[in-house]
Amino acid sequence: MRDEAGQDYKVVVNGEEQYSLWPADRDNAPGWRDAGVSGARETCLAWIQAAWTDLRPATLRARQGSAAPAR
Repeated sequence: MRDEAGQDYKVVVNGEEQYSLWPADRDNAPGWRDAGVSGARETCLAWIQAAWTDLRPATLRARQGSAAPAR
């Protein structure tokens, strides 16, 4: 599904479990992979907001002993 501007988006995630919203027609940068969600901008942003509840990088969470379960 495209947003009002006609753009498709995708959610990408890096090794630190940080999420980003990218245009769907672009290749992922090194270190980023598809999170499996795509569609209108607002749909993707809502998914990121629901999924990314702890903004600390994965390595910091692990060091602090509160690593989130892998997705």
